[in-house]
Amino acid sequence: MSEIVTAAMVVIGDEILSGRTKDRNIGHLADMLTAVGIDLREARVVADDQEAIVEAVNTLRARNTYVFTTGGIGPTHDDITADAIAAAFGVPCGYDPEAYRLLEEHFARRGIEFSEARKRMARMPEGAAHIANPISVAPGFSIGNVYVMAGVPAIFQAMLDSVIPGLKTGAKLISVAVPSPLPEGTIGGPLGDIQKAHGETIIGSYPKYEDGRFWTEIVIRSRSEEALKAAKNAVEEMLEALLKRN
Repeated sequence: MSEIVTAAMVVIGDEILSGRTKDRNIGHLADMLTAVGIDLREARVVADDQEAIVEAVNTLRARNTYVFTTGGIGPTHDDITADAIAAAFGVPCGYDPEAYRLLEEHFARRGIEFSEARKRMARMPEGAAHIANPISVAPGFSIGNVYVMAGVPAIFQAMLDSVIPGLKTGAKLISVAVPSPLPEGTIGGPLGDIQKAHGETIIGSYPKYEDGRFWTEIVIRSRSEEALKAAKNAVEEMLEALLKRN
């Protein structure tokens, strides 16, 4: 079986925590990673605070194959992600010559002043590699197993599209859904026993309400088709037995 590849995400910004901005990047990242066989194991939202960013990045990069960050690489005073990532890796942060050139030429073409604030978008940790930004030019960057990208969803998505093909991928999860007319309270105990007996699977139950009735969707996930089938059979047998009693 292929290696399991894991990822975590750090969403950076006071505006997310205050509710002024609604995050749209976690779901997109989860969809994209799941499609290529990478498990998104954790997502954290942290303030524009260097100590908080450093702690989150260092903790998550130590226990995951990849870490993705969004937000905090713009031109304003509170965009401190580049400095925080440099601190996390213990390297200097300064103007990247190629990023500086790209931005200088971009603003010159548009007849806009390349101000000190705009120059901040060219700052990266020493040794970082660029992540292309086809929308607004200012690049993201990667260092070690950490990928640092913009928070604006359209730009984040474009950057991620360029990153995904270069990532190591793992065995993809396959899944099957089994509908249950019985509520979670009735199936919870037996379902827990099935999960213990089928360790190669992940079994979840999700209450539903449709057309005036309650029911439960049981979703079984696994990287093994054989294990998935065995667990599905066990769930169906359990439901049949419970329905005969009720």
